[in-house]
Amino acid sequence: MGDRHKATIGRRQLLRTGMIGFIVTATSGLESGAVAADTETKTDKLKTRFQAHSAEVQNFYRVNRYPKR
Repeated sequence: MGDRHKATIGRRQLLRTGMIGFIVTATSGLESGAVAADTETKTDKLKTRFQAHSAEVQNFYRVNRYPKR
């Protein structure tokens, strides 16, 4: 009665458990990412994503010009 079984986890078992959790997480993330990428059509992919004459774009080019010599 004095001998109680200690519940311990060995290093190898801990590594196996961690790898299985990592694989399950990675595969579930890939499935949801593939669905979101398929919703965009070819014409949507070719559209411009910014307005060329917007204030943000003009400010970017104003700030990042080469200095005059």
